[in-house]
Amino acid sequence: MTGEFPSLKARQLLRVLGRLGYQVTRQDGSSHRWLEAEGRPRLRLAFHDRVTVGPGLVRQILVKQVGLTVEEALEVIHGG
Repeated sequence: MTGEFPSLKARQLLRVLGRLGYQVTRQDGSSHRWLEAEGRPRLRLAFHDRVTVGPGLVRQILVKQVGLTVEEALEVIHGG
């Protein structure tokens, strides 16, 4: 099921989370960012833009941490 999810750069993942209403509320050093969105869990994202976030981690963040269904997660990734 992970094969449906793409690999993303950190900046792309941040943009996807922004579509869900997430905004950076705090930054720890240069690589960790805290994100919050009304009605959604708070997230801590390791932001290393040159590193690709694998499909398994993209799925884990959107489905397990944010609480989206697989279908909702894929829709938001593809700009829906």
